[in-house]
Amino acid sequence: MSDIAYLELKDGRRIAHRFNPGAGPALVFLPGYMSDMDGGKASAVMGWAREEGRACLLLDYSGCGHSSGDFADGTLSIWRDEVLALMGARDIEEAVVIGSSMGGWLMLMIGLALGDRLAGLVGIASAPDFTEWGRSSGDKKKLRAGETVYDENPYGPEPTPMHPGFWADGQANLMLGGEIAIDCPVRLLHGQQDADVPWDISMRLADALRSDAVQVTLVKDGDHRLSREQDIDLLLQLIAGLPTAD
Repeated sequence: MSDIAYLELKDGRRIAHRFNPGAGPALVFLPGYMSDMDGGKASAVMGWAREEGRACLLLDYSGCGHSSGDFADGTLSIWRDEVLALMGARDIEEAVVIGSSMGGWLMLMIGLALGDRLAGLVGIASAPDFTEWGRSSGDKKKLRAGETVYDENPYGPEPTPMHPGFWADGQANLMLGGEIAIDCPVRLLHGQQDADVPWDISMRLADALRSDAVQVTLVKDGDHRLSREQDIDLLLQLIAGLPTAD
């Protein structure tokens, strides 16, 4: 897919996105940490939306993919505001927000901001609060002191950075310690062989959500990416089965 558009924000950031007009509620796909809208899951959601005549929005956060900016400057709060700005620019009133890994944390923040405009959530290996449970006390000390921490990257040759600004913003937006005031239908998909985000995080998230319409689907042999053909088929089934997806 090459139909990339750009939204220029007041400070000059240019946010790359793809939008398919159609019936609502619109599907809004949120990639993971250092990921972009060219991934297999995002592309599959857009392909399904086009076939079904559904509105769909894909995007790259600032500092990622085709968007401008420096990844080191990105935070959850900044990226949340970019998503909301894109939704406003595309006149999206009601949305089903789909979040992969870190995007599963961001979808909660966006869902809370949308309020009654939120029609549903679909989390894929959702990773809320990973700045807390995913970091050692030594890492937190370094990040608190303004030092960037690097992790081994199983998906590429370069180590994965966590910058102190992102970490501090994450710590200010922790979700799992109390009730998450979201009442819409929620579907959570998680692989039990996930080496990056333990599958019990999705169980904790299900408990924290105020909604009673929460279903968790575990894939026994699924890894973190859940990008195999059968995983993507299952994801699309969950999206299609939401009560709001008429």
